[in-house]
Amino acid sequence: MTRTEPIRPMRHDGTPPGVRPLSDKEFRLFQELILKEAGIFLSEVKKALLVGRLAKRLRTCQLTTFSDYYERVRADAAELSVMLDCVCTNETHFFREPEHFRLLEERILPQWRAEAAAGLRLPRVRVWSAACSTGEEPYSLAMVLLEALPGFKVEILATDLSNKVLEHARAAVWPIQKASEIPRRMLHKYMLQGTGSQAGKMRAGPELCEVVKFFRTNLNANSIEVVGRFDLVFCRNVLIYFTPAGRQRVAQQMLARLEPGGFLFLGHAETLNGLSEQAQTVIPTVYRLAPAAAEGARRSEAR
Repeated sequence: MTRTEPIRPMRHDGTPPGVRPLSDKEFRLFQELILKEAGIFLSEVKKALLVGRLAKRLRTCQLTTFSDYYERVRADAAELSVMLDCVCTNETHFFREPEHFRLLEERILPQWRAEAAAGLRLPRVRVWSAACSTGEEPYSLAMVLLEALPGFKVEILATDLSNKVLEHARAAVWPIQKASEIPRRMLHKYMLQGTGSQAGKMRAGPELCEVVKFFRTNLNANSIEVVGRFDLVFCRNVLIYFTPAGRQRVAQQMLARLEPGGFLFLGHAETLNGLSEQAQTVIPTVYRLAPAAAEGARRSEAR
């Protein structure tokens, strides 16, 4: 009988066999790097999470210490991007936070439709879905806008820091189980059910893919690389990962990219504390650009 080596168990902190545990000093190095590159602040209680997220990369790179991996990341921009992909939390689903979509369908979009019919606004709408993850948010918005604004030109810009989730979002394919998250009338109209090798999956239809475009953007950059202004900006469940100063900086950039009368949607645990002069609360977590702020932005652009 052939003798085999016993399987070595992973340590309780998630460190794989053959890898030296993450020290406090090493954690602080990654903490500072991630904060600098992505604006995400990992508190001390996230140490085990970081180990779990990076363990596979250490094995793939055949490294035995987190210090070695840190040096690899510092020297290799591609590996830095992969590391940030590992760290980012990408939880999402279709029509997340339903009260936001009710506000759109019952109040905002009917008003825009009426204004366009009266010649008070152009029949077009431009949306930014920031930190879009695997695409459920922008595709949900596309369904709502196409359904409620027939004849409008709809443009949705969806951005994320992670190249991995953007690839998934562009493919626009999800497990069929996610169909339960979509209102039935929209599911049948805008989604395609896979057959054959694609059985058990669904895909966004061509009407949705035509209006949603994806780009990589770092919200922590001093100047976010998006072009133009938007009627709606969705930046939900993102700011909670930033420092207070980072949250304010990103929120200010979001507000600066709103059209006059445009709306900013945040996550259920996020607010615009300290920016009340720039935005008016519509409902909790939804804000409208204040007239004075819109006029200030217009004058700034004119100079």
